[in-house]
Amino acid sequence: MKEPTWTGLVEAAIRTSVTISTAESCTGGAISSLITDVPGASGCFLGGVVAYSNDVKISLLNVPERTLMEKGAVSRETASAMAVGCRELFGSTISLSVTGIAGPEGGTEDKPVGTVFISVVGPGGGPITEGFSLGHLGRSEFKREVSARALGMMMGSL
Repeated sequence: MKEPTWTGLVEAAIRTSVTISTAESCTGGAISSLITDVPGASGCFLGGVVAYSNDVKISLLNVPERTLMEKGAVSRETASAMAVGCRELFGSTISLSVTGIAGPEGGTEDKPVGTVFISVVGPGGGPITEGFSLGHLGRSEFKREVSARALGMMMGSL
């Protein structure tokens, strides 16, 4: 099986008339950048939000404040709410969200550095949310790994 690529995602989305939106926290817009690096991405990519602060998660993506207070910004529940809110905000067919702890600080015993949640809401419903523990990769490598996993999840939702 061929490794998924950002070009493959964009081409498949355009071919199937799927639109894409993103809500990124820990990747700071890296995924949106990778999508828009592909010529023709405007045929499927509607936009993205870098929701780094909880206030933005609440005000733009309609993440319930209670979810953030009880589960935290880095949680399965927050990632799911971000993806749903992003899809509603942009009206896209597929929406992706990521939230995590890139480090080197910020981790806890329950959520160590390298913890990330990725959520996709697609035409088949959802959200489908996966959690990963990537360890201490450094911020750049963390973003690359999260982006690669997000690509795989988006390809799976087409």
